[in-house]
Order: sequence, then structure tokens, then C-alpha cells
Amino acid sequence: MNPCKQRVARLREQMKNRGLDAYIVPSADPHLSEYLPEHWQARTWLSGFDGSAGTLLVTANFAGLWTDSRYWEQAQAQLKGSDIALMQQGQDGVPDMDDWLCTELQPGMKVGADGFTLSMRLAQDLQSALEGVSVRFSCNETLLDNIWPDRPALPLEAIYEHEAPFVSQSRAEKLQQIRKGMEKLGAQWHLLSSLDDIAWTLNLRGSDVSYNPVFLSYLLIGPEQSELFVDAAKLSPELIEKLATDRISIKPYENIGNALAALKDNEKLLIDPARTTIGICQAAASLKRVEALNPSQLLKSRKTAADIQNVRNAMEADGAALCEFFAWFEQAMANGEAVTEVTIDERINAARARQPHFVCPSFATIAGFNANGAMPHYRATPESHAVIEGNGLLLIDSGGQYLNGTTDITRVVPVGQVSESQKADYTLVLKAMIALSRAVFPVGFPAPLLDPIARMPLWQQGLDFGHGTGHGVGYFLNVHEGPQGISHRGYRNLNTGMQEGMITSNEPGLYRPGQWGIRIENLVCNVSGGETEFGRFLKFETLTLCPIDTRCIATHMLDEAERNWLNQYHEQVRNRLQPLVDGAALQWLLERTRPL
Repeated sequence: MNPCKQRVARLREQMKNRGLDAYIVPSADPHLSEYLPEHWQARTWLSGFDGSAGTLLVTANFAGLWTDSRYWEQAQAQLKGSDIALMQQGQDGVPDMDDWLCTELQPGMKVGADGFTLSMRLAQDLQSALEGVSVRFSCNETLLDNIWPDRPALPLEAIYEHEAPFVSQSRAEKLQQIRKGMEKLGAQWHLLSSLDDIAWTLNLRGSDVSYNPVFLSYLLIGPEQSELFVDAAKLSPELIEKLATDRISIKPYENIGNALAALKDNEKLLIDPARTTIGICQAAASLKRVEALNPSQLLKSRKTAADIQNVRNAMEADGAALCEFFAWFEQAMANGEAVTEVTIDERINAARARQPHFVCPSFATIAGFNANGAMPHYRATPESHAVIEGNGLLLIDSGGQYLNGTTDITRVVPVGQVSESQKADYTLVLKAMIALSRAVFPVGFPAPLLDPIARMPLWQQGLDFGHGTGHGVGYFLNVHEGPQGISHRGYRNLNTGMQEGMITSNEPGLYRPGQWGIRIENLVCNVSGGETEFGRFLKFETLTLCPIDTRCIATHMLDEAERNWLNQYHEQVRNRLQPLVDGAALQWLLERTRPL
């Protein structure tokens, strides 16, 4: 019997005991992280689906997993035999989970969830929707410990300091900036639950979460002092002493609820409802709350000039590693060596590991050959992967965490012969990427509204892609960060105005299910685009340094401006990487940056 069937059956028993008619299991932890410690991977354990986004809903006679188009093929395969239905979120005719609950449940029924896995905003929206159809909602239902006997423990990895020359602002300076934001909002206290905000504020890093150098904790910032709720065993005595000099005391991780409950009722607590769980908010239910974006979100997104220079240096190291990798790959293919998608993952990480200041990958490498490349979040495993042979396109999306920056890059390279149809698709994606790279826009312009610039070359041919065009990127932090994001579906999102110093991905794509996938991705930084009588403007500086394979281009489809952009980009790549590589890597670089 499929183990997921048994697990869902045991969950239904717990639901019956608690008088629940439906139970929601999102992909989340108490910090609403994207990548989760194993302890909080309940949705994966129950369903078998291990994609990074998706929500499981279980009733007495139905189980469904809602996830978006990036994961449909993966989820279809991983849910097989579990009796869990794939609900293709965003597809015509597929209701959102909230709508499904409101339609399928009867008045008087009860929905449950663990409030420490639901954001305050999501929980409030869900409760409002359910109340409209007289369905009750309880977010105090922690059922999994009773059915998950070998649940992994919380991680205990050491916390370390992110130090000069890679840090341009001290803890004290960052806390002062945050307190200014608190003062403007009339709040005496501020709770930070989001792990990257805490790591950035305190100039600390950890290894509790795969790919993201963060650590499980809460930070309560007061008018003059702060309290870090974390397992003290993760901190050295020397680091605890250094934090104390900045008036930061260490408290047990599990004591955050008691600390919030002990605050004075006449003082105001600032929380970000999108980044704080309803579970932790219940501990502060008696307090006056100010609900607003964490001040650190915008501060963190605007990298300093020193940070950006460090990122440029990290990009040179990353580019040198990629030259080494691609030179090896082309030689291995020419020699007829056995190369698989798993081999690519291993080799590209090994090449990065030889570069200065490398720490770890910034996400799980996506290496997809032909049809596998059509799944935007495909992951090859030793049990299931393709051999790179024959003809087609190989998509590689990878990145690294360096002490001086975070990288994220996608390239598509030819294997054997490339068809005219593949070249046409590749060139349209390249045109889309170049169009956004050349954009100029006013300071504060909403990032989602830049999305059509990239999509237009594809839309004009009746084509599109299901994911966003760009996401914010951290500075030796999460590879996905906000508040900005380039996606026309996010036009209602607040606080997305583009500001100088923000780093964002530029990654349009095109996917032919069962055939091939194409995505070309660079990271770009908002820099000054000048000032006129109409205001101040921004433009993009391309940070990523790696050739874009011209063998896949239908050159007649590029206009003169696009050719010039590509040739100038390749000239920059060649000039900056040439001193860092030699031998086969240098020869590969020179060959792949020849002008069109």
C-alpha cells in the first residue's frame, strides 16, 4: 500500500477525534520559509510531493493538492497511487482552495489547520471566506505529532557572524534604521519572524535551512534593546558577548509566546501580516498591533554600493566556475563520455566550490534535457534522470551562495543538432530577456508592471510562460526575496516600487511539454538612469557573467539593437572573466563570446 495513503488515513482519524471536517497542510513553517527544515515538511511527508510550493487539503472523502503550473508534471508523477487529486491552481475550471471549501462544505462544518504554518493575512482571508458560508475555522489544530512518530528534530546547526569586508553596515546601524521605521508607524516593539530579515538585521548566518544561510529564531526589537529567541547552543560564548554589546539578549526559542504576552497592553507591536503566522500572533492577541511591511524588507532589498561591488566580484568567481564547467561538459560530450543530469549537478557544484568565498548552492540545481527542461522546477535524482545523448536542448538553472553575494543563472545549450523550431523558440526567449535588460523606468515604478516588456516578443507570437519574469535576490541570503517581483499577476501587491540597489532576476522562458524548455536568466541591479525635468529614472546593470550560447540563435530574428546588446554583453563577459580562467576554460570563453 502506498505509504501516503496510510498517512492520510491516520490524519483522518485525528480529524474525526477533533471534530474536523477538513484539514489544511500548507508548505510552511512558523517562519513562513520557502525552503523548510525536515521537521516542517509535513505536506511532503503526507502527500509524497516535494515541490517547494503547494497546499494539501484533506476531508473525510477527498484529498487534493493545489500547486501552480511550475509543478504540475512533477506533482502528477509523485502523487500517483496516493489517491490525492492534483488541483491545477490557475487552470480554467479549477477552483481555488478557498472557493472549493466554501462550495463543498456544509454550514456548521469545521476546518482546521496549524496556525504556526499560516500567515496572519492568509488565515484572516480564509476565516472571512468560511464565515460567509457559516463554516467554522480553527487554527489551533496540531495533529501531525500524533501520526508522525519519526518526525525529524529541529536543526541545531551553528550560527556564525557575517563579517567585514563582506558587510557594509553594522548591527547597530541596521537596528537604528529599523527603529526609525517603527517610530514612523508609532510602534514601540517589532516582531520579526522571517528568517532572512533576522539574519540580515543581525549580520548573522546559519545552516538550518537548505540553500538559505539562515537559522530558526525570532527577533523582538524594542525601543532600546532586542531579544533573540534561539537555541543558545547554536551560539558561541564569544558571539553571545558581541551581541550583548549591541544590547541583544539571548532567550530560548520556545519562549517567544511568553515574551509577547508579557508586553504592556498600552504599547504597540509592529508585525508584518504576510510574514508572521496567526499562531504567534495569538500570543499577542491583547496587544495593540500595527500591521505593516517589515521595515527590514525594503532596507534589505536596497543593497549598498559596497554590497553591489561585492556581488560583482562574486559574479566574476561564479562566471569563472561556469567557464570551467561548460568547457568540461563540451569536451565530455565530444569524447562520448556518459553524462547525465545528475552528473551536471555534481560537476557544476564542484566547480563553484573551487572559487573563493563559496559556501553552498543557493538552490537545488535544475538540469533538464529536452522534455525534462519543459518542467520549470524539475529536479533530477539518482533514481530518475535523463542521459545527455542524441539531439536537443539542455537547460541548466543553478546558483551559489558566496560570502560576497548570491547568484542565480539559467543557460540553455545545444546537444547534437538543434532544430529550426528550437532555434526560433530560443531566440524569442532571448529577445524577451534583452527587452527587459534594456528597460528604463521611473524610480518607484511598480516592479510587476515591467513584466509585459519581457513577455511582448512571446505574446506577439501567441506564446507565454507560467512563472514570473523576475524575483528579488538576497545578499548572501535567500535566492528569492522581496518586496519587488516582476510578474504581471502580482500587480495588486504593495510595496513593489523599484528602488536603486535592488537586485532582481530577469528570466523569461518558453516550455513545450514533452519536448523542450528554454529559460535564459541573468541577475540585474537597479542603477541610476539619470534625472530630467520629468523625474529620476532607473535602468538595469546586468550582473551575471556567462556567455549566452549563440549556436541556438536564429540570427535573422534579431534586430540591430538586440545584436548590439548581445555583442556588448559578451565583450564585457570576456573582458572580466578572461583574467580568471586558463586552459580549456579560457578557450571555451573566447569561443562562446565571439561577436555575431
